[in-house]
Amino acid sequence: MNVLTYLRVSSQEQTEGYSLSAQRQALARHIAEHDWKHIDEFQDRGASARTADRPQLQQLLERIRGDSSINVLLVHKFDRLCRNIEDYAAIRMELRKYKVQLISVTEAVEENASGRLVENLMMVLAEHYSSNLSHEVKKGMRQKVDEGGWPYLAPLGYKNVRLESATRRGDARIVPDDVQGPLILQAFELYATGQWPLNLLVEEVERRGLRNKRGGLVGRSKLAVILKDRAYIGMVPYNDVWYDGKHEPLVSRELFDRVQEVIATHRNTGERQRRHTHHLRGSVFCGECGARLSTMLAKGKWTYFFCLGAHNKKTDCAQPYTPADSLEKAIEEIYKKIHLPTDVREDIRRELETEIVRRESDRGQAAKAWSKRLKELVAERERLLKAYLADAMPLDLFKKEQARIDRETGEAEGHLAKTGLKLDAAREAIDICLTLLENCGRAYGRAKPLNRKRWNRTVFKAIYVTDRRISKIEFNEPFGTLLGPGSSKGMSSLSSRVPFWLR
Repeated sequence: MNVLTYLRVSSQEQTEGYSLSAQRQALARHIAEHDWKHIDEFQDRGASARTADRPQLQQLLERIRGDSSINVLLVHKFDRLCRNIEDYAAIRMELRKYKVQLISVTEAVEENASGRLVENLMMVLAEHYSSNLSHEVKKGMRQKVDEGGWPYLAPLGYKNVRLESATRRGDARIVPDDVQGPLILQAFELYATGQWPLNLLVEEVERRGLRNKRGGLVGRSKLAVILKDRAYIGMVPYNDVWYDGKHEPLVSRELFDRVQEVIATHRNTGERQRRHTHHLRGSVFCGECGARLSTMLAKGKWTYFFCLGAHNKKTDCAQPYTPADSLEKAIEEIYKKIHLPTDVREDIRRELETEIVRRESDRGQAAKAWSKRLKELVAERERLLKAYLADAMPLDLFKKEQARIDRETGEAEGHLAKTGLKLDAAREAIDICLTLLENCGRAYGRAKPLNRKRWNRTVFKAIYVTDRRISKIEFNEPFGTLLGPGSSKGMSSLSSRVPFWLR
């Protein structure tokens, strides 16, 4: 008798005594006892029996169709083939068509009407077991999520623990990892500044010691996923829905929202994050077609700006390449013209002092109002979850309402954080800003490239270059209001009474 053997084990069964090696030993003993000839072995690792769409099983059936010398298909148990009655019937018909006998080494079934009845009953029970197991697993995971637990492997920065008093699986929790947790927080804090492209951030967190669960390096794509993962603000995902968890957040919602804004900004601006980024990139544009200007290094030492629209053949722009050093000097000249006279600075200081004192007096009342709003949102989230769990709300509406509550919670927390601005800290911020504006040219000239990039992103909305010269400037607010439309000669009036860092 020529025999083919089939082995299958799922990830769960691997831990329950159904290992491939155990099945193989049982099949080998049976073959030896009957003096059969073992032709070939097929095995599916970590495969579910709920479907027949398994690579090795399909190869096994192809082998039977093409080799008429096969007499027996030997399995450890019938449910190794499948736990779905429809698939089992189809496979059984295929075997009978090619006159191949199906034998289980642990389930003795005769090849007659009674045997077939017993065999079919076994498969009905196997299908029921598989369906019930799936239901129980899903129910257990859903219960853990409902209780705020984490039903998966802990994300990077956390570790899985079981509470000392736990008596059941649902009491397992995740807690921040003492080493990797603070590094995840630092990654969020660095990226939130907007000054750390992912390529550079990956290197920085690597230098600081961030490693994945296996001790390897965290790649760029993995870090990008981490920065968008709401698990780090204390939430739990299940079936595409986020629930409030009981684990300690690694980052605040305000910090998380700032990171999402930076991600959206990088995506919308289309700036490619390269290792050697010139501090003017992202701020300079072509004066002819409006496309962004990028950089190239000529002969290994001279940097030039060129129009990306023309380079990518998206426009008919004919603007020449612009030497980076000449553009840098032109920007420095603009900063030298931004100057706050002493009397204007003192006017600003007095008015801002009055504004800060007024806001400080209102801070307690505002904080109380936003704290109340946060409590209302928490209660609303709980009511929403109960309605969904009671099947009183469809999933799409639940997601929509959950997103709204998340958005309003982030806004409320942001307002609450702003109301916590201390008077001394506000005065210090004003002193620093006014000192810098006393002589922008000097401060910009002394700044390192990374800080120059921050200056440019803060002050300028866009700098347009035509024929290798700056032809137009668009300022970010409040600089646009303070400097006047198209002006770069200095601040002559105090038209903006409340600065952007207090709004």
